[in-house]
Amino acid sequence: MMLVLILSTFLFIIGLYGMLFSKNHIIIVLMSLELLLLSSMVNFIGFSVFLDLFIGQLYTLLILSIGASESSLGLSILIVYYRLKGGLSLDSINLLKG
Repeated sequence: MMLVLILSTFLFIIGLYGMLFSKNHIIIVLMSLELLLLSSMVNFIGFSVFLDLFIGQLYTLLILSIGASESSLGLSILIVYYRLKGGLSLDSINLLKG
């Protein structure tokens, strides 16, 4: 059980580091967000196996489907933005706020 917590903490720290220190690259920010979701899924699966409950695995499937839809929607928005502007930068995307 301790290995699951260490792995989850390690993934969370990597994801948080990517979210905080990669302000210019939107793809890295999206991948870091996926790592944060993955760390919570590892926790749910680990505790589900440890406590012999099925609900943690159901939560993991829910988080996985939400993460997949978030990634596909975010990447499709980035592709459209890249086609319109010719580049991807978080500094220029902030100008789109109305």
